[in-house]
Amino acid sequence: MSLLSSFKSLRLEGVSRDFGVVNALRDLTLEIKRGEFIALLGPSGCGKSTALNCIAGLLPTTRGQIMLDDKRIDTLPTEDRGFGMVFQNYALFPHMTVRANVGFGLKMRGVSKAEAAPRVEQAIRTVRLDTQAHKLPGHLSGGQQQRVAIARAIAIDPPLVLMDEPLSNLDAKLRLEMRQEIRRIHQSLGCITIYVTHDQDEALSLADRIVVLRDGTIRQVGAPEDLYARPAHLDVAEFMGFRTRIAGRVQAKDGNRVQLAVSGTTLDGVVQEALTGDAAIAAIRPDDLVPVAPDAHGIDGVVEAIEYRGRDFFGQARTKGGDELFFRSEQRLAPGASVRLGAEPHRVLVYPGA
Repeated sequence: MSLLSSFKSLRLEGVSRDFGVVNALRDLTLEIKRGEFIALLGPSGCGKSTALNCIAGLLPTTRGQIMLDDKRIDTLPTEDRGFGMVFQNYALFPHMTVRANVGFGLKMRGVSKAEAAPRVEQAIRTVRLDTQAHKLPGHLSGGQQQRVAIARAIAIDPPLVLMDEPLSNLDAKLRLEMRQEIRRIHQSLGCITIYVTHDQDEALSLADRIVVLRDGTIRQVGAPEDLYARPAHLDVAEFMGFRTRIAGRVQAKDGNRVQLAVSGTTLDGVVQEALTGDAAIAAIRPDDLVPVAPDAHGIDGVVEAIEYRGRDFFGQARTKGGDELFFRSEQRLAPGASVRLGAEPHRVLVYPGA
């Protein structure tokens, strides 16, 4: 058992990582409580995997420190931190059975066979691979191989489980199934899970809190429902699925309610970030922008593309001024058709413009 297994919180205090003149991480400060599931979310190159590798000890920090309670751990070698790691490519030994792969970390730590055996069996039961324990990885599906990697990570009784894009190699159906399994496993362990992903749906469905990164800095931290409904900055909104972004000018303002002049009409919305002038950008989710009656208040556009996604159709239209509009419709609209699109004011988020 890790000597750090009884910790209460992990703290990143001003953590930075430079690669020459490139600042991959800049002054990351964050506290994570035991039992939390944290998703590090952002586009490629934002620093999320670098942050995970610094926590794991696979990369040294340039500045700052990482603490487990009052114990500084960024000066410890990787093997002394006792964290479980789950990688994108599984990293299983093809010549070893599931049981041998799961027990490998314990063997490397010098745990006796008598002590390791029940821990290996418990980890295998936790990931529901009891009937597959005798098989080689090559005889398992991708989802089962990922479960083996998770079992190996949790068998060492880690205070933290660190996961770097663990589902990216799986098909859509397996990704959905494994999300549920990962969340269930996390809840059964009671440790911290830090999960790197570029997929907002994964982050929303798994995490207690989401940390959105951009250019090596933290842009926003919050519960999934907060980031989904109230992204604090335009770049966070873009990453959380607000695909329609229209530049306009402020015509009227009452508290956090604002009216913008956009594309030959007006649009009512809610200010999310303090406006410094009359230039502003309205951001809207495709789910919230829908066709309205020709005499209703809305934005006119011409349909360019439409696709069916089960219950509804999702389309792309363009205004005369060239703005792209991403919308949802209950009916199929033909490309080239004129459409008026509207959204409820509280679904239109407004940010400072250029």
